[in-house]
Amino acid sequence: MSTPAAGPLLLLDGASLWFRAFHAIPEKITAPDGRPVNALRGFTDMVAALITRHAPSRLVVCLDLDWRPRFRVELVPSYKAHRLDEAAGAEPGAEVVPDTLTPQVDMILEVLEAAGIATAGSEGLEADDVIGTLATRERTDEVIVVSGDRDLLQLVRDEPAPPVRVFYVGRGLAKAELYGPAEVAAKYGVPQRNAGPAYADMATLRGDASDGLPGVPGIGDKSAATLISRFGSLDALIAAVHDPDSDLARGVRAKLAAADDYLKAAAPVVQVVRDAPIVFSGPDPLPTTPAHPDRLHTLATTYNAESPVKRLVTAMSARTP
Repeated sequence: MSTPAAGPLLLLDGASLWFRAFHAIPEKITAPDGRPVNALRGFTDMVAALITRHAPSRLVVCLDLDWRPRFRVELVPSYKAHRLDEAAGAEPGAEVVPDTLTPQVDMILEVLEAAGIATAGSEGLEADDVIGTLATRERTDEVIVVSGDRDLLQLVRDEPAPPVRVFYVGRGLAKAELYGPAEVAAKYGVPQRNAGPAYADMATLRGDASDGLPGVPGIGDKSAATLISRFGSLDALIAAVHDPDSDLARGVRAKLAAADDYLKAAAPVVQVVRDAPIVFSGPDPLPTTPAHPDRLHTLATTYNAESPVKRLVTAMSARTP
C-alpha cells in the first residue's frame, strides 16, 4: 500500500453525502439477498468522483457521533427538534432516518475500512465539529470540505495558510460549487476579509429552518449580511444595540434587542467546534491500493457493488505515487 505525492486534505461530511446518495438512487437497487444498497452504491461512486476531481493525498470521512449534541439543545431547545423520531418504540433522542438507510451506513463503513479510507468522529459531537477541528488545526495541506451543509462555509479561509475551501454539493455533485472567501463574499454579501466567521454571524441572525433555528424575526439574508458587513461581527452588532449613541435604525434596534437572549444562545450553536478530541479509524493518507483487497472484493460481491467499488479502486490508483 503506497500513498501519492502531496495533494489536498479532503474532509467528507459522511451523513450529508450518504443521505443524498440514498435519495438520488432508487431503492430497487439491491444486494443478492434483497437488501437495498442504493446509498452504498451512490456514496461509493461519489467518493470515487471526488478523488478523481480533487486528487487528495489525505481523505477523512467525518461522522456524526451525536446528530443533536446536548450543549446545542440546552442553548436552543428547538435545535433539530423537528427531526426527532417520535414513533412508538423509537429510542429517545433518535433521528428520523429511512429504515432502509440505517443498515447501509454499516455497509459503507465496512467498504471504507477495507479500502483503507479513514473515518473520524468525536464523542457527543456532529461531523461538522469534526470537520471544523480538522480544518482549523491543519497546517500542511490545502483543505477541501465536501458537504451539502452551508453551515460549513464558516470555515473558508485564505490565511493563515493552508487555505480552506468548501465544495458545496447541496444541488448534487454535477452542480457542486467550490467556495473560498471570495466566493462566499460574492454570493452572500459578507466582507471577504473575514468571510468565514462573518457567514456564521449572518446565519445566526437570519436563522435556519432546516436546523430548527428561527433567527431574528424580520431579519433576512440581505439585512443580516448588511448588518454584519457594517459592524464587522455579531458581537459588535450586539454592542451597538445596547449603545444609545450608535446609529442603528430604530426598527432594527428593536428587533435585535427583542432577540438579544436568542442571539447570545444561538451563536455558539451555529459555530462549529474547532478543538474537539478526534478519534480516527486509522491513518488519513489515502492509499493508491486498498488496505484489504480480498475483503473489499468480498464486500463488493456481497453488496452488489462491484462496479462502484471498481471505480473507487481505479480512482485511488490513478493518482501518481
